[in-house]
Order: sequence, then structure tokens, then C-alpha cells
Amino acid sequence: MFVLAIIVLALITALFVKKDYSIEREVTINKPKSQVFEYIKYLKNQNEYSKWAKMDPTMKKDFHGTDGTPGFVSAWESDRDSVGQGEQEIKKITEGQRVDYEIRFIKPWKSVAQSSMTTDSLAENQTKVKWNFNSHMPYPMNLMCLFMNMDKMVGDDLQTGLNNLKALQEK
Repeated sequence: MFVLAIIVLALITALFVKKDYSIEREVTINKPKSQVFEYIKYLKNQNEYSKWAKMDPTMKKDFHGTDGTPGFVSAWESDRDSVGQGEQEIKKITEGQRVDYEIRFIKPWKSVAQSSMTTDSLAENQTKVKWNFNSHMPYPMNLMCLFMNMDKMVGDDLQTGLNNLKALQEK
């Protein structure tokens, strides 16, 4: 009876826990906006700076379409649960400004997230790059948001990727 009460309490609590979350990080790169954007619009280049792309050097990668254009898909598969299986697709490019992605996670659990990278010119040779990640945690899985700091977990990974991007661009 006690276990059942705990389960019921958890399910009721999950009704009041937010299901959507949005995370954003940014970095300033000392290079012109056109040069930075020309690099980030190619999804394959994320393999050089994204923390997630570097988590398993032996993961299988597959690409479909023309990189740097909407519809291009980068797929991955790993035996490591921390990497799993999924694919990322370029959904829209606003030339010189923004790239929108859809990330479809397949394993270890299915979910879909939206992501984008934007560039803003701060000066002739200085560009602010923002990387954001938006997702939804369905009921009752959203209860995990009470115990996991998604902003820190995902945000730290985004920031690592942006810092790597900065180092590559400023080399």
C-alpha cells in the first residue's frame, strides 16, 4: 500500500512539473560573421567542435543529402548509452544568420528536440554565436526534471562545444 501511495504521489506531482525546456549558451569569436557562419552552416563541421560528437570516437556516422542545405541529415550510432543512436537534420538556413536543426534521438530513448545556431556581428572581426536547444519531456517522464538540472547538463555541453568552436575559429 505504501509503494502504491508513493507511485500515485509521483504521478500527481508530475502533473505540475514543466514538460518543456529551453537552453541557450553563447560565445564571442574574434572572426568576421561571414567566416563563422560559413563554417557553422555545415553540419559535418560539428564533428570538430561538438562535445557530443566527440563522446565516442568509434561511433558509426552516416550522412545523407548535401551538407549546408536544408534536408541534410547527419546520423550516428554508438554502443554507449551516453551517445546512443539518432540523427540531426538541417531544417532551415537563414543565410548569414541562423541554422535550424531537428534532432531525433532513437536510443536509449526516443525523443525529438529543436536546436539552432545564430550569428550576430559585434564588430568587423567579432561575432557572437548562440546555440540553443529546446525539447519536451512527456508526462510522467517530466518528473525527472525535478532531479536533473537540464540547463546545467545540456548547457555545459553546449558551452563546451562553443568554446571548442571559438578555439578552432581563432587558430
